[in-house]
Amino acid sequence: MSATEVVANMPLHSATVRVNKHKADWRGWKFMWPFALVFVFVFVIPILYAVYISFFQKQMIGGTRFVGISNYIRLFHDPQFWGSVWRVALFTMVQVPIMLFLSAAMALALDSMKLHGAKFFRITTFLPYAVPAVVSTLVWGFMYGAKYGLVGSLNDWLGTNLDVLSPNVLLAAIGNIVTWEFTGYNMLIFYSSLSTIPHSLYEAASIDGASEWQIIKSIKLPELKGSLAITVIFSIIGSFQLFNEPSILQNMVPGNSITTYYTPNMYAYNLSFAGSQSNYAAALAITMAVITMAIAYAVQLNSMKEQMK
Repeated sequence: MSATEVVANMPLHSATVRVNKHKADWRGWKFMWPFALVFVFVFVIPILYAVYISFFQKQMIGGTRFVGISNYIRLFHDPQFWGSVWRVALFTMVQVPIMLFLSAAMALALDSMKLHGAKFFRITTFLPYAVPAVVSTLVWGFMYGAKYGLVGSLNDWLGTNLDVLSPNVLLAAIGNIVTWEFTGYNMLIFYSSLSTIPHSLYEAASIDGASEWQIIKSIKLPELKGSLAITVIFSIIGSFQLFNEPSILQNMVPGNSITTYYTPNMYAYNLSFAGSQSNYAAALAITMAVITMAIAYAVQLNSMKEQMK
């Protein structure tokens, strides 16, 4: 008997093909729930609590009462808050382009394969990122000292009166510290993008007579657009969260050059822990989060449009 005859003689119910209905598969959540649990308790709940307490106000008489959006209205008319926002915005517009330019230049130098001691160079440029920000600021603060540091020694040697911690150049001095800390980190991001380019493209371009600059302009720089968007977004977020460097330098700077509202984060910290205004500080933190997210989203949207061209 042939196979066709066997199948034809089989009972109808036994020849019926069973179709498994798609059911929800929750096995992936067994791996996700530890992170999801930590994420909810460490990230989501604190944000919701900050939003909640921002609608209240503590009073010496009457205790805590609901005030609606009064804290946000007060923040909108707070010149100290807007002064700190403008200061970090200016810091971002100047420091971020300089830092990313240096990072891209270092990444291109490493990728050129013409740099002697490339491994040593890569490690030394990334090493400042491994140093805690508090330690970095203390080291640079002592170097900036006009009476006891490197700047002071140079003043004695050259007969000058240079003061890097003066109010006029203080923001630039902080920018130098941040640039020293994060240039190597961003350099590795750029270098990772360049490492994905096949070297056969470079060889083909060289055979066609392309110069090193033409290879950089036509092959390497277009490849950096995606990583540039990432580094810009991270740098903007980090700049608007500026806190460690000015707060550490506050005790090293003569006078009152670094005020309690020098940056938004410092302002929120001092309002909450020194001024006992945690509700107003929560409104400030939520407002800064919205501003930062809006700017980061605008940068990301512009980057997506550029990549789609």
